Amino acid sequence: MRFGIFYEHQLPRPWTSGEELKLFQDALDQVELADRLGLDNVWEVEHHFLEEYSHSSAPEVFLAACSQRTKRIRLGHGITLMPPNYNHPARVAERIATLDLVSCGRVEWGTGESSAALELGGYRVPVAEKRDQWREAVEQAANMLAMDPYPGFEGKYFSMPCRNIVPKPVQRPHPPLWVACSNRETIKLAARLGIGALTFAFVDPAEARQWVDDYYRILKEECVPIGHAVNANICMVSSFGVHRDAEEARRRFREGFRFFSFALGWHYGFGEHVPGRSDIWSKFQAALPKMPEGTSDEGGIGTPDQLREHLRKFAEVGVDQVAFIQQGGKNRHEHICEALELFASEIMDEFHENEAERVLKKDEELAPYIEAAFKRKKAMKPLDDEIPPVLALGRQIAEKARAEGQEPPPPINPDRAQARQDWAEALKKAERAG
Repeated sequence: MRFGIFYEHQLPRPWTSGEELKLFQDALDQVELADRLGLDNVWEVEHHFLEEYSHSSAPEVFLAACSQRTKRIRLGHGITLMPPNYNHPARVAERIATLDLVSCGRVEWGTGESSAALELGGYRVPVAEKRDQWREAVEQAANMLAMDPYPGFEGKYFSMPCRNIVPKPVQRPHPPLWVACSNRETIKLAARLGIGALTFAFVDPAEARQWVDDYYRILKEECVPIGHAVNANICMVSSFGVHRDAEEARRRFREGFRFFSFALGWHYGFGEHVPGRSDIWSKFQAALPKMPEGTSDEGGIGTPDQLREHLRKFAEVGVDQVAFIQQGGKNRHEHICEALELFASEIMDEFHENEAERVLKKDEELAPYIEAAFKRKKAMKPLDDEIPPVLALGRQIAEKARAEGQEPPPPINPDRAQARQDWAEALKKAERAG
């Protein structure tokens, strides 16, 4: 089994000057440490306007910074919001490819749509259409990364003409595709589309077995890949906080994880948020005494032996990766680093020991099913000799002027300053002429 660290960049109120700076710099230090320790992935969300819960609105910037401070850890979008009002599919493709290049091919491309009213409403994404928008955008962004040129598309939610999207990623045809899953139905959808399942629901290992069984059964029987490669993987999130003393582990990490859960519920379930004014941390503190003790989703917080037992249950049911919620609430940077070091020194290696053999065996088992899945896929038809040319804007202006019996603008002057002036005047003239 593989392991990742997961970031929302939580920042509970009250906020003081310099706290966001420290939050991001601490996270970069933690990712650099995780890379040195041998963890496999870092996952970074994309959220907008979700105060206190997530201050991660530009994951591509954070992950690019991580790429320059690390050597081997894979950089996961957990996730990119795909409805076009958030991100035009071509801009997603360009950013994914660029991040893959600057990281030397380490990108994991997670996708999703969101269920938070603050960001859906802020970007005017209709709730009833968000799943269909996600699906259309993911398929076309994958086509843009894989095809040369992209033939163009007239869809329900966005359209664009034929263009060649550059640069292209290191990982061809595109980096591994994932989708955020919060329930079993989305797990099943991920399997049908041949993409990895990033399960952001906290489930116990017994329930995880059913999710894993559903995913791999459907992938074998029904998969029609949405992309140009199949990524057969399941990642599940877990609480995290390890210390040799169980009570100290709970003291350091349980409140932060409980705030994570409370703030998630506030923004997605029961809250009434006033932008710039609601104080979620205060509401959480008032609710904390009423929260049940020892809930099952806190199983990742404890001693090395307790965490080992918790993780072994996930490995036994076939989970491919666990992503740790280590940065929550007011968890302290030094405690997070100490916990990562203890995990790496006493637990991680035994789960990594046979990982290469496990993956090879799984790939061999799935190979004929994936081959059959691609035979069911209706791929976008590539263009060849019928690629439409695009005239430069200056040429369009000149030809329009000639067609209207007007004097065309002057040719480009070798003197660049003069050329800019000539063309500026020509454009104004064309605009005045209609």
